[in-house]
Amino acid sequence: MTLGPIMLDVEGTTLNADDKRRLLHPLTGGVILFTRNFSSYRQLTELAAEIHALRSPSLLIAIDHEGGRVQRFKEDFTRLPAMRELGKIWDASPSRAQHLAQQTGYVLAAELNACGIDLSFTPVLDIDHGQSFVIGDRAFHSDPQVIAKLAHHLMLGLKSGGLMAVGKHFPGHGHIQADSHLEKSVDERPYVDIEMDDMVPFQQMIGFGLAGIMSAHVIYPKVDQNPASFSSVWLKDILRKELKFDGCIFSDDLSMLGAAHLGNIVVRTKAALNAGCDMVLVCNNPQSLDQLLAELEWDMSAVSLARLAHMHGKWPHPITMINLRENADYIKAVKEISGIGICNRELPL
Repeated sequence: MTLGPIMLDVEGTTLNADDKRRLLHPLTGGVILFTRNFSSYRQLTELAAEIHALRSPSLLIAIDHEGGRVQRFKEDFTRLPAMRELGKIWDASPSRAQHLAQQTGYVLAAELNACGIDLSFTPVLDIDHGQSFVIGDRAFHSDPQVIAKLAHHLMLGLKSGGLMAVGKHFPGHGHIQADSHLEKSVDERPYVDIEMDDMVPFQQMIGFGLAGIMSAHVIYPKVDQNPASFSSVWLKDILRKELKFDGCIFSDDLSMLGAAHLGNIVVRTKAALNAGCDMVLVCNNPQSLDQLLAELEWDMSAVSLARLAHMHGKWPHPITMINLRENADYIKAVKEISGIGICNRELPL
């Protein structure tokens, strides 16, 4: 059975009958885990192994694990800094900030990969324009060049820990006050302003070999009347053709209210896939999910399947969490990032 285009969520810390039914559906290609799916690293490892064993090729297992306000797993895991903290360090010492970004990426990836997670939706490549609360300190900096350099080093760390990087939220979510989780979000700037500012980190990260990009549920009406996640102009014409991105495109969660005005979940999913997404996320709405699995008709292209296959982590991982804690490189990295400021508040995807 090949992977399908839908990434969905599961209910708890173990798989129930409904979870298994949905995960075995041919339209399913991945699972995104949340805090409710975690009680300990041992439980998480068992859950990931159970999910991976259901199908061949195995389903992708993803997590929104950035650090700071957005860190789904805390107990048994290293508390990671908000990316803004690395930006603050950059202002005093760019070389130290880049080193710590790489160490942060390594710790993040090594811990997740040791438990069987394939990828984390990180880094945030949005610019801090001082207007977006939902982005805020999740952004590295207000300077797009600084963001690109810190994100590159975070990506190098992720790779050394066994995970690919997924940059978000293309083409940039940091200029608007509205939260696309909760409302329709519109960025009125002309394309040239976005191109010369917000898109710079994405363009540079593509050059560095970025494997995945998550699109934004933001409307940029000077470019297209559809949100970027549903826009072939943004995804096919700009991201694929102009920026030469050949990695995996993920939509943001199609259950978010920023996408609700486009129609029901089946209409939204078709629109996102037709616009150029390889995989769409549908989270925290089991009724809509069941409707989608029952009604959607979609044949995965060979190109999309190859892109999804590239996103798998190094699993089975040769290092368990217990062995990882005895690894000298890991111990050193944890010590180096332990003094970086950490915020406890959690935010959604």
